[in-house]
Amino acid sequence: MTDAEALGEGVVLDALLREADADRAGALWRLTGAERQLDANVVRLRPGASVAEHVEPDLDVLLLGLAGQGTLRCGGVAHALEPGVLRLVPHGAARGVSAGPEGAVYLTVHRRRPGMTVRPRP
Repeated sequence: MTDAEALGEGVVLDALLREADADRAGALWRLTGAERQLDANVVRLRPGASVAEHVEPDLDVLLLGLAGQGTLRCGGVAHALEPGVLRLVPHGAARGVSAGPEGAVYLTVHRRRPGMTVRPRP
């Protein structure tokens, strides 16, 4: 693997947000490359939108606020999600994100999810 391949595709946040349709929400950018060990996404939520509370049983996730404001609920506690705020969401913790009146943009980073597996019911 060359150094350029190892670095992957870069993204300029200002350009990404400027060029994305104003109505587009969800993942605006994703880390790519078959050999990577991490997954990363730049996610945009529309004003007042939310990601329903859920539990990720296997992966810790880092969230970094990039634009706008919102709230990260983790383990029943509300935390501000705003530009420059970095939060660790531990695996097994119930979590959800809601956007403020301007919407919210944030980066998520976690270990690459393993392939699909069959597990017994909880």
